Amino acid sequence: MIKLLKVATAAAVCVGFSTGLAAAQTSGSIDTTGPQSTQTVNATNTKNIDVDNNNDIKVKNNNDQDATSGSADVTNNTNAGSATTGAASNSNSNDTSVDVSNSSHSAWMGGMGDGGSASGSIKTTGPQSTNVVNSTNTTNVDVENNNKIRVTNNNEQEATSGGATVSNNTNAGSATSGAASNSNSSHSSVTVSN
Repeated sequence: MIKLLKVATAAAVCVGFSTGLAAAQTSGSIDTTGPQSTQTVNATNTKNIDVDNNNDIKVKNNNDQDATSGSADVTNNTNAGSATTGAASNSNSNDTSVDVSNSSHSAWMGGMGDGGSASGSIKTTGPQSTNVVNSTNTTNVDVENNNKIRVTNNNEQEATSGGATVSNNTNAGSATSGAASNSNSSHSSVTVSN
């Protein structure tokens, strides 16, 4: 009768401990158990880190220009003078810079350690008892970076110099059409840090 009472007391201690461990899940201990009893300490510490970075960046620059110099005509004059048209020019400058940084998560990931500390202990056990301590520390890290970056620069320019005509003059003069020119400058820079 006395032996059965000691076993029941040890079982009650084990049940009471397992209830407390479910809340903490990091450490636990059992002290002074009865004979022929079974004690198990399960300490589990699990940390899950899931980081998803989805970067979808679109940069599009469209430049469409058309410049035409006027016509210079010197016609039907006795004493012709001169005619000059102005220059026609196009100029475009574009600078695009994209900087994506998803590295801030590494700072707090560094403080996660190895999953924490899960521990358990059993002391002063009874004769012919079975004692088991299971300690598990787990850290699961899942980092997914999806970078989709598109930079498009379209430049379409047209410059046309006007016509220069000298005709039907007694004393001919001069006609000069202006210059036609195109100029384009583009610079794109993309930096991605995950």
